[in-house]
Amino acid sequence: MDITVLGSINLDYVVRVAHHPVPGETVLGGDVQTHAGGKGANQAVAAARAGVRVRMIGCVGSDATGATMRENLGREGIDTTLVKTVSGSSGAAFIAVNPSGQNSIIVSSGANAQVTVSDLNPSRLAWSKVLLMQLETPLEIVLKAAGLAKQGGVKVVLNLAPAMPLSSEQLRDIDVLIVNETEAGMLGGTVPQSAREALAVARDLREMVGTVIVTLGVGGAVYSSLDAEGHVPSPVVQVVDTTAAGDAFIGALCAGFCDGLSLEAAIKRGVAAGALACTKAGAQPSLPHRAEIEALLMKS
Repeated sequence: MDITVLGSINLDYVVRVAHHPVPGETVLGGDVQTHAGGKGANQAVAAARAGVRVRMIGCVGSDATGATMRENLGREGIDTTLVKTVSGSSGAAFIAVNPSGQNSIIVSSGANAQVTVSDLNPSRLAWSKVLLMQLETPLEIVLKAAGLAKQGGVKVVLNLAPAMPLSSEQLRDIDVLIVNETEAGMLGGTVPQSAREALAVARDLREMVGTVIVTLGVGGAVYSSLDAEGHVPSPVVQVVDTTAAGDAFIGALCAGFCDGLSLEAAIKRGVAAGALACTKAGAQPSLPHRAEIEALLMKS
């Protein structure tokens, strides 16, 4: 396999609202839509659509949702032999989207919290070029998997989402750290307000991880590594829904790593994928295919 993704598998419940509620406020929303989601599954689908082979490690519940989510991954060509069914409910996310396409999300972990060390297969991890993880599964499992993959010579990529303050010791086996502005602020102490500030934060975070990428939404992404640093702006698109734009970026980026692209070229592919994801509603329904990404890159 080119990429192994260890992460969450959810069903998303999406409702459009006039504005996001503040504490104590009730707002009326539109009809509820359901989509396959979860950061792990989204990034796995994004990578598969970007043209690489993907294996998923995770858990689904014994409910009907679990079977549906497994089937959905299979339809995307993703190897689900390491997706375990456990007793109880599958993961779920409740997403409110405002008229400008910005979202707020509440995640119920469900089965995702039941991933264990026994679900990790060192030999299968070593067959991959990239191990991609997030933090919607237990932290101890993420750190254990990172260590096993590192021992096998696999590039380890961590998307620090949801945001969690991790130490240098906990990040020692991570090769590439991907954060948004908020997550960068949690680690670096300052939430960047511009690409220039984000690049400064990325440089500081390199004391913990060799390569740091900070995503900036419509601003694209900045990166800092031992050999290069810079800013990749985003193409201008008509934003419908920003849900899973970050996941599209990460999946396409990691596909770029598998294809042997340079860091900057892989980020350009990721930024294009993230922009395209904003033009459609929903999480996985919005994730672009390789041909769409390449077409946008040709125009940029």
